[in-house]
Amino acid sequence: MANHNWLITDDGTRRSFGDSDTPEPGRYYRLYRFLTELEDILDIFHDDISRLEAITPLVRKLLVSSYWLQMEYHNPDPAMGWSVNFLYREHEFPITIQMVSWLPERKSSIHNHGTWAIVALVGGQERNRLWRRAPAPNQPDRLELVEEVILNPGDVVALTANAIHSVEPLGDEPTVSFNLYGVTNFSDRYEFDPESHTARRF
Repeated sequence: MANHNWLITDDGTRRSFGDSDTPEPGRYYRLYRFLTELEDILDIFHDDISRLEAITPLVRKLLVSSYWLQMEYHNPDPAMGWSVNFLYREHEFPITIQMVSWLPERKSSIHNHGTWAIVALVGGQERNRLWRRAPAPNQPDRLELVEEVILNPGDVVALTANAIHSVEPLGDEPTVSFNLYGVTNFSDRYEFDPESHTARRF
């Protein structure tokens, strides 16, 4: 099964980009080298799309060359339905790296991230629902569903800061993903209720 790189923009549009082939394992690519190259990219590119297109190949390289990262997840918490293991976060460096796992039959809220994000699915299968804002006169936070995309291991989804999505594990096994985020602007981070057409910060 072919892997995919999907770019999701603020309006819920999805398009394929870059080389989605999984690279052959080569010279060991350490996390510190990934972070150093990532910092260089952030200095060169200043818009979400350029950054996402430049960083995604490095994420693929890291996951293939540093296999231990794929094992650094916690089993999902039965009460919450998910778990997060922080692999990297540092004061005043605009990067957070997590391994996230979800139990089957649980799903996320509808949300944006307030920053660019790259999610690489490592295990399981998940449905991403893509949304866009469709304000009405009395419903400024109204959303409409744009489409759904199914992610399989090896697929990468790259989201601009105000792209809106929700995540739902499929099948009988937990999902595991490698999640990379830029610096979050919490004043721009929302979760949405499509029934009441409201949004709140989170």
